[in-house]
Amino acid sequence: MGGIISSSISTKLVSELQEFITPENNVLWQQRVLPKSLKAGSKVAITAPASPVSLWELRNTTKDLKRMGLEVEIGDTIRKHDSDYRYLSASDQERADEFMHYIESPEIDCILAGRGGYGVMRILPLLDYEVIKKNPKIIVGFSDITALLIAISVKTGLVTFHGPVGVVNFNSFTIKYFKDMLFQKEAFEPITISNRRYNVINEGICSGMLTGGNLTLVVATLGSQYEINTDGKILFLEDVTVEPYHIDRMLTQLWLAGKFDKCKGVIFGDFKGLDTRKNFYPVRSFTRRQVIYSRMKEIGVPSILGVEIGHDKHKITMPLGTNAMLNATDKTFTFLEPSVK
Repeated sequence: MGGIISSSISTKLVSELQEFITPENNVLWQQRVLPKSLKAGSKVAITAPASPVSLWELRNTTKDLKRMGLEVEIGDTIRKHDSDYRYLSASDQERADEFMHYIESPEIDCILAGRGGYGVMRILPLLDYEVIKKNPKIIVGFSDITALLIAISVKTGLVTFHGPVGVVNFNSFTIKYFKDMLFQKEAFEPITISNRRYNVINEGICSGMLTGGNLTLVVATLGSQYEINTDGKILFLEDVTVEPYHIDRMLTQLWLAGKFDKCKGVIFGDFKGLDTRKNFYPVRSFTRRQVIYSRMKEIGVPSILGVEIGHDKHKITMPLGTNAMLNATDKTFTFLEPSVK
């Protein structure tokens, strides 16, 4: 799978780009807020800001987090779930209140979503973003949680993390990049991820801050006060169980909304069934691969497909707000700076 690599060309480029990333040269850099890194004894709160999750579903993740030396607290949205809320773990206010409780609690260092599903957008207006900015915590999740990560990033400048949720398998790959991104280090060294199985859509090299997440939720932010900002950034996108025409519509909507106009590059996750062609009355559809390639070829920015993010059994923890370099020609991307302090 992915791994740390080195080359003379990429090392030179990384060195040059790191010199550019300073408060004097980067306005966005000045606006960012870094959360405190994790270490042995740090406490992780697992909450359900969207759909419900059971204690049984969290049993393996709880053990894995403790093996990393972390303490775990599980919220009432999980322990006291009321099935009357159907696909939601609790009322909007209860879910928002629990999230804010963990933001303000000095004992909590990291907030991990139990699962995605649906519902996090409903609590966005109920959150206090000034309080979140003043109490920077590591916030991790993917799928529906994308909307929360983007909203906090846009409203506060806090670096948030598109990564595993409580119900996923914390395998060795997922644990490696979870620790690489979130745990305390004596000194940061750029992390380059490469996989020969990544697909090159458009060759080229670019750099910029990372942003993105689940394609459906990225599109859902458009037209709201939480709308994703892609200007000068590398956008990463993933999704699952979406038909080719759904992907076509969403990428087209991002294009019509101008989200590719100043975007530096695009990293796509491993969309399942890339080459499956289904019926679409009165003929057959394009494949997912054909849709992604056709849209991105027109846009022309460096882009790759097949990266281990989101709905994949292997998960790279992707920080929203950290500078990175994408070398689509060599099928690599590099985290150029730390995402925690």
